[in-house]
Amino acid sequence: MTSSSQPHPRDEIQAVVDRYHELRRRIDDGLEPKGFGALADFYTDDAVYVDGAWGRIEGKKAIAHWLEHSMVGLGDWKFPVEFTAIEGDDVVVKWTQVIPGARPDGTPFTQSAYSRLRYAGDGKFSYEEDTYNMVHVLEDLDASGWVPREPMNMPPQHPDRNWALPDA
Repeated sequence: MTSSSQPHPRDEIQAVVDRYHELRRRIDDGLEPKGFGALADFYTDDAVYVDGAWGRIEGKKAIAHWLEHSMVGLGDWKFPVEFTAIEGDDVVVKWTQVIPGARPDGTPFTQSAYSRLRYAGDGKFSYEEDTYNMVHVLEDLDASGWVPREPMNMPPQHPDRNWALPDA
């Protein structure tokens, strides 16, 4: 919620979410020169991003670096959005992670994931938390035989798992 505890207008949030989804589509299609780093423009300077494998990242600059650093070698993965829900300033995005290749039955290697974002106004989010099952990801990586296009960067062994909202 905003400092007045009144959410921002839904149409304002929807317009930002639409731009966010369009950029994600451009990234998936390989049309965004900055790749995932371009998403950093959607975050406030003091935003918090919590990733299931990498943990808590604080500040727009650190988020921008992490968005690029964490995706090295994953350029052939896709992250299509299934749906979005908006409640007040909270946005929930249901997406899948698709690893190249197919199972013997022809179905893709996919994992279910969710993101919770908190809208802060002025076209920016102050918080994002991504939730997915890393065991499922690792099982699919093994089964698919997928190898990265270039050396990947690995998450820290002991990431900060604090998922608290920045204003909590």
